[in-house]
Amino acid sequence: MSVSSVLKAAIAIATLVGLVACGGNDSRTGPLVVGMELAYPPFEMSDKNDQPIGISVEIARALGEHLGRPIKIENIPFDGLIASLRTGKIDLIISSMTATEQRAKTIDFSDPYLETGLCLLVSKDSDIQEIGQLNQPGRKVAVKNGTTGHNYAANEITAADVLLFDKESEAVLEVSQGKVDAFIYDQMSTYKNWTKRANTTRAILKPFKKENWAVGIKKGNEELRLQVNEFLRTFKAQGGFEKLGDKYLAEQKEAFAKLGYPFYF
Repeated sequence: MSVSSVLKAAIAIATLVGLVACGGNDSRTGPLVVGMELAYPPFEMSDKNDQPIGISVEIARALGEHLGRPIKIENIPFDGLIASLRTGKIDLIISSMTATEQRAKTIDFSDPYLETGLCLLVSKDSDIQEIGQLNQPGRKVAVKNGTTGHNYAANEITAADVLLFDKESEAVLEVSQGKVDAFIYDQMSTYKNWTKRANTTRAILKPFKKENWAVGIKKGNEELRLQVNEFLRTFKAQGGFEKLGDKYLAEQKEAFAKLGYPFYF
């Protein structure tokens, strides 16, 4: 190759590198890929045309507008979301994910945007009033596999029998039929399950362990984490979360106000 050819090749490479550096294909302007499992209404779900809808979907799209980036939503099973984030398949997780110390070992989290907590669903005529009454010999406690309720029971419920269920509905049915003393689950779902089975169950909605949901971000992506935090502050200040609560959770919002519990957002 002649000297002139070498120079031309070098210039071409330098030009290409310069274009990329200036944003020719910049990840800061390209589609933002958000992972969520569309199986947790009203936060993550699909409409009759199999299109994603719900609170988390609207948060993701508002984030895209804030950053000036198009949003692509990937429907991924919940237990595969962290792996998808770590391998670069997605840029963010917005999927009703609790920010835990264990998860924070492998991914970063934004500031929290929702506060909830673990509470109890018990049978209608049960004498149970608080979590301390469960940790006794002869008691049976239901938990859903892989949840923070499961983690809590594994670490804290040592005297009672802890029964593991793969489906939320199975655990609720056991409580409804009086086969277990309580089901440890989040406030939102416990309220929903209680209203569906008000004749046979009772909800103790005051959380005995508070939890926060946050946006999952790949380790080390500090620029994106700061951008997400800025968006969350702005969205809250502009009443975005308040509007989502009114749109999707009006009944719960009213019920929590009557019970004297702070609302989630």
